[in-house]
Order: sequence, then C-alpha cells, then structure tokens
Amino acid sequence: MKKSIVISGPPAVGKTTVAKGLAEEFHLQYLSGGDVLKEMAKEQGFDSDGDDWWDTEDGMKFLKQREENSEFDKKLDDKLIALFNQGGMVITSYTLPWLVDNGIKIWLQGSHASSTKRMQTRDNMSSEEAYEITKKRFDRNKALYKKLYNFNFGDDTSVFDLIINTDHLTAQQVIDVTKETVRKLQ
Repeated sequence: MKKSIVISGPPAVGKTTVAKGLAEEFHLQYLSGGDVLKEMAKEQGFDSDGDDWWDTEDGMKFLKQREENSEFDKKLDDKLIALFNQGGMVITSYTLPWLVDNGIKIWLQGSHASSTKRMQTRDNMSSEEAYEITKKRFDRNKALYKKLYNFNFGDDTSVFDLIINTDHLTAQQVIDVTKETVRKLQ
C-alpha cells in the first residue's frame, strides 16, 4: 500500500489502538505524532516517558509552552507531513488531516463520557481525574490549533474520508470498519 493513513480524534478515543491495527493489517509503519512531540519535550528537559505523560503536571507544563511558542507544533507538523507524503505510514495526529491533501483520513469520535471511561481504565485513575484531564486536553488543544492553523478541531470534520463513533463499539469493531474502508479507498 502506497498511501498513508492518518487517524485523528479527541483524547482517549482509541486512535493508537486503531492505528496499530491498521499498520499490522496493511504492513505499514506506525507513528504516533504524540510520541514525536514527547521526544521534543525531552529535548526541552522534560522526563516525558510513559503513555500517560500528557496527563501529568509536566505534560500540562509542556502544553503551556506549546501554547506560548508555536515552534514545537510547527516543527512536529512539518516532520509529520514529510513522513506522511512518503507513503506507507499510519500516523496518529490531531492536526495532520487538515494539513495534507492526500492519503486516507479517519476521524474517531466519541462522547466525553466514553473517553473518560477509557482513560480511567487505561491509566488507572478516578473518573473525576480522567474527566478533567480529557476535557482540559481537548479544550486547550482545540484552542491551540485554532490559533495556529485556524481550523476547528472536533467540529470541522469535512476533511475526513471516514468518521466513526466509537462509543458503542469494541476496539476490534472499530478496527474492522477502518480496515474495510481502507481497502475500498486504496
């Protein structure tokens, strides 16, 4: 497969799980835009190890730095665009679907309650903590991307080839729907 695929959606909606499933199915390379950004955070002196780092005090501090200096996000997006355009990738990214014109773009949507439950289970935290974190991350990233690129993250889904509501589906069901769609679009 020569096209690249980008998976986007709000925090804790299942992007990584679906992206890894597609990468395995179609023998593509998987890349998390968030992981690349965490490497950039390490360069700034943050200890950004761990899947739940974004939800920590340091993760929120780095988000504040990004809000004050768009250099991090612009550099990340330039790198992701170049990799995406090479083809053969499955990338999770909040911004990439609005920044590229080719490939396959999939939006995973879900209720805030569903994301809260996923994060609570995944990161072993209280429902209240998970709710606050997912809400804060979504709202702050949405404002950041509006300021940087003037698109409405979470509201403008016109750029996507497929939109899946994950609320009442298992991870495998979402992966199966995306596989079927990718086969049709390639």
